[in-house]
Amino acid sequence: MRRSATGPPCKTKARRPLSPAALAEAARLRGRAAGAGSAERVVINLDTYAAVADRTHTRGGDRRVSTSPAHMSEARRYSQLRAHLSYLKLNDAFEALPRVLDQARGENLSMTAALERLLEIEVEATEARRLAARERFACLPEPWTLSDFDFSAQPGVDEKLIRDLATLRFLDDASNVLFVGPPGVGKTMLSVALGRAAVDAGHQVYFTTAAELAAKCHKAALEGRWKACMRFFAGPRLLIIDELGYLPLPEDGASALFQVINQRYLKSSTILSTNVGIAEWGQVFGDEVLATAILDRLLHHCEVVAINGPSYRLKNRLKAIERETEVA
Repeated sequence: MRRSATGPPCKTKARRPLSPAALAEAARLRGRAAGAGSAERVVINLDTYAAVADRTHTRGGDRRVSTSPAHMSEARRYSQLRAHLSYLKLNDAFEALPRVLDQARGENLSMTAALERLLEIEVEATEARRLAARERFACLPEPWTLSDFDFSAQPGVDEKLIRDLATLRFLDDASNVLFVGPPGVGKTMLSVALGRAAVDAGHQVYFTTAAELAAKCHKAALEGRWKACMRFFAGPRLLIIDELGYLPLPEDGASALFQVINQRYLKSSTILSTNVGIAEWGQVFGDEVLATAILDRLLHHCEVVAINGPSYRLKNRLKAIERETEVA
């Protein structure tokens, strides 16, 4: 018994002797490896493989399977494959393995086709989970897409420009988008639709209002989390700030907005919507110098979308009322 240098003697477990079947299998594999060289090519019989799968539980533990020489090797490979999938946390492929093996046998699929089908299931499930996570993080207020926007109802919107923005090319050079117009013309809906397109394309997006951003930054400053708060707003590939000018910003709120815009400048894109004309931003922030500094960074690489038209929201509501009246 070996004694540890710094502790009590180590206890070793007596190894269970290998069964005759296991010894025979090991000898057979050694013989095959010696004959085939260092890279043994293993060919798996799908019929035998699937037959073993049919007699194996997916979660509740394996039932006892035949230990005849015809099935021993395939049973071991099947168990090893399931163990590998579980170890790699490929849970959807793990669950789908018996079904894919049945399909491979029934459709006479090649090993390559069966493997591709199995991994496709895992990839699709992984992407669905990632998409759901991006959706939760984005905090988009509505599930709007560009197809939900009726361009014919809002002639003040440049449809060609909006569809070009929907290609998300503006993200590539960290350009910004500024929606300017009176309440109800569709600024928020278009901002959310572009954000949704970015989420679907795999980008990290975050939606907030100017008032919420100011409140979060103010709270973070009081709690000593200012740097963490700034890192948070610097992180998303696309930050959407809605409703600038609807509510007055406190002095520290205007300063916080400047800090956010400044740290994202030339690095990441920002969409900002406002009902206040650019010339009036000094009044919104209560500081002409600060307003100029924000505009300088925001407009340097920016697409300004000015929407001058009737209230899109009110127009849709009036149409709904007319339909309800006709039905009545």
